[in-house]
Amino acid sequence: MAASNSRARTALLAGATGLIGAQLLALVRDCEDYRHTHVLLRRAVARLVADARITPHVIDFAQLPDPLPAVDDVFIALGTTIKVAGSQAGFRRVDFDHVVAVAHAARAAGARRLAVVSALGADANSSVFYNRVKGEMQAAIALLGYESIVIAQPSLLIGDRAALGQPTRAGEVWINRLLRPWMGFVPRGVRPIKARAVASALLAATLTAAPGVRILSSGEMQR
Repeated sequence: MAASNSRARTALLAGATGLIGAQLLALVRDCEDYRHTHVLLRRAVARLVADARITPHVIDFAQLPDPLPAVDDVFIALGTTIKVAGSQAGFRRVDFDHVVAVAHAARAAGARRLAVVSALGADANSSVFYNRVKGEMQAAIALLGYESIVIAQPSLLIGDRAALGQPTRAGEVWINRLLRPWMGFVPRGVRPIKARAVASALLAATLTAAPGVRILSSGEMQR
């Protein structure tokens, strides 16, 4: 991707081992706008250690380093499911507490642009717990003082979780199989979306972001 800024920037990425995060890391690493990327990880990832363009930081997301490295732009692709987290409280700890904590700490370290992966249907007033937590997260990060915030709201994701060492999600597999023959009839805004498309759209929107908060709908990212 060609540079859009006169000087190279430094990025911070949290959630680099997930479907979207892994794609984001590859895109940001190879983007000429960024000279270096700091990656926050819960555990060491061997493939990242030897890359001179990346500095991995193995941390506890419940107790972030103070301060975080000085960066320009922050990408947060943290997320889990209630099943994996074990409870609603565990899900909220990752999808709200950890996301907001990273965004807050990065802003304190000088970051001015923020990009976050949320979800289709995010609404702080929703009666659906998952959607409500995502909506509350969006509302919280909007108050942190960033010059620009880009929030991606993808629908069901398409990607190879097994290749990332993650368990497959039965819901994703079956819905993708059921919808595949009828995909042309499914509205663009709700049809399953490739993780690469989400990552690419989020990066592009961040690099050209105007002041304020921009929401990327799933349909917009499908284009």
